[in-house]
Amino acid sequence: MRADDALARPLFLQPAVLALVMLGGAVGTAARAVLADAFPVSDGAWPWATFGVNVAGSFLLGLLVALVAVRGGRSGAWRLVRPALGAGVLGGFTTYSAFAVEVDRLLGGGSVGLGLAYAGASVVGGVLAAALGVLAGGGVPAPRSGEAGS
Repeated sequence: MRADDALARPLFLQPAVLALVMLGGAVGTAARAVLADAFPVSDGAWPWATFGVNVAGSFLLGLLVALVAVRGGRSGAWRLVRPALGAGVLGGFTTYSAFAVEVDRLLGGGSVGLGLAYAGASVVGGVLAAALGVLAGGGVPAPRSGEAGS
């Protein structure tokens, strides 16, 4: 296969992009693990580490989507930023599975009110954080043609 053939593939099928996503995923997962170790959750307590990474990750994903859209994410280095940081780093950083397990533990452990509050706050907080990220990223001006990064 020629190099031109590899570049003609959809972005998600290009080996270099897949490698960036995997590397980013490892970085994001490691960052989440560090935070989970720094803020361990006790039985029946609010899972602050998972809540924090999911809300922060939602904000950062919203910001990234807006920045890529404003900057023209289909060309130049920007076309690699979205998969590397979005699917990779932030995909590894955020966690639905830990969120689901923690809600189940709270509900099953008799902390029904806390479990429902955690589930609701996580969903609402994530949506609001993503919206704020999009708003924050939408304020970034696109580079003029001929400037670096365009």
